[in-house]
Amino acid sequence: MSQVTVTIDGKQYRMACDEGQEEHLIELAGRFDRYVLHLKDSFGEIGDQRLTVMAGIMVLDELSELQRRVRGLESEIATLRKTRDDALTKANKNDEALTGALSGLAERMETLAARLAVRGHNGAD
Repeated sequence: MSQVTVTIDGKQYRMACDEGQEEHLIELAGRFDRYVLHLKDSFGEIGDQRLTVMAGIMVLDELSELQRRVRGLESEIATLRKTRDDALTKANKNDEALTGALSGLAERMETLAARLAVRGHNGAD
């Protein structure tokens, strides 16, 4: 377990994190600090706890919006997959129909060729 010190609103906080996650935690704290500073610039000194709560709500609002967008994208992906699967099924059916038609045509051509060969053979006699 690692420990890092992050700064939010000019105050330092020592925090634990998993090994290798130090930079990520510092980056997250920096982003949260920007929310707090934005609110402080907008509303002035309204108390550390209130600023922190408001910043937390802003972060959760952003998260909620991103989750909504992800659900929309997941729905779009599901629709695209179904459309792709339907198109592949239709293409396979078309291939099967074409293969059947070509096979039938080949059989008719072979039958016709055999008849012509018999006629040609009989005519040569």
